[in-house]
Amino acid sequence: MPDQPLPEDPLWPRASAWLIPPAEKPHQAAIGVIGVPTHETSITPTRADTTPAAVREALKRYSTYSASHGVDVGELTAFDFGDVRDPDGPVGEAAAMEAVWEARLRCELLLAIGGDNSLTYSVVRGLFGRQLRECGLITIDAHHDIREGISNGSPVRRLLEAGLPGENAVQIGIADFSNSAEYARRARDAGITVLPRSALRSSSMAGIAAQALAIAGAGGRPVFVDVDVDVCDRAEVPACHAAAPGGISADELRQLVFALASDPRVAGMDIAEVDAAADAPDGRTVRLAALLIVEAAAGFACR
Repeated sequence: MPDQPLPEDPLWPRASAWLIPPAEKPHQAAIGVIGVPTHETSITPTRADTTPAAVREALKRYSTYSASHGVDVGELTAFDFGDVRDPDGPVGEAAAMEAVWEARLRCELLLAIGGDNSLTYSVVRGLFGRQLRECGLITIDAHHDIREGISNGSPVRRLLEAGLPGENAVQIGIADFSNSAEYARRARDAGITVLPRSALRSSSMAGIAAQALAIAGAGGRPVFVDVDVDVCDRAEVPACHAAAPGGISADELRQLVFALASDPRVAGMDIAEVDAAADAPDGRTVRLAALLIVEAAAGFACR
């Protein structure tokens, strides 16, 4: 059955209408959204390039008001910078870096919609430029992403090689039976702090976020947050090919994103590994990605 037209209510503004082209406002925005639809080097074939458009469409189903926090993100100016065209490969990565750099000059918190996880490399390089050694990284991910080669499994390794200090990186949600002993050893040797899935079972998400920020943002340095939805239980994110049973809940991920975005040290986030073309009929994975956008904005509003 095709989707029914959504009702229009001027007293219930949609989150999709909240995003505006930057040309409509001459000043800086609080929030910037950019699509970086990487997919060509994915270890598992994916159509994650279809996701940015799907997420924007899903925002039509949500309002801009957070009842839990009493904030309306619709009061924040939010620019939609569109999508980077063909962001894979050396030329595409350079284009993505330039687009991210230009976007960051117009907003305080940049949210990048993937795309597979390879986008993290170009988005972080574009956001921080030559200051990579003075920045922090938090990944919410079932995997270390330090594989050899260039793929969605290698962005953290590539960032380390580009100059990001391993001791400035924290990985939240690393899962059992989703990594190799060798890559785990490399993460330890690089100085990365790992908070595995098991550590999340006995801690609040706010506490985990604070612990990660204390390391990645030590000394007040700016932080980037990479959100790979494969950290979630597979039943909640069927459009994520690498997700396994036993991950965190969609609600826990939303709590993490809110808590991290509420810290002024966080300069950017990405949302990765959603293949909109492989989602369940109810669109639950894409809808979660859309909710992460407004959760991040709500966190920003509470700074």
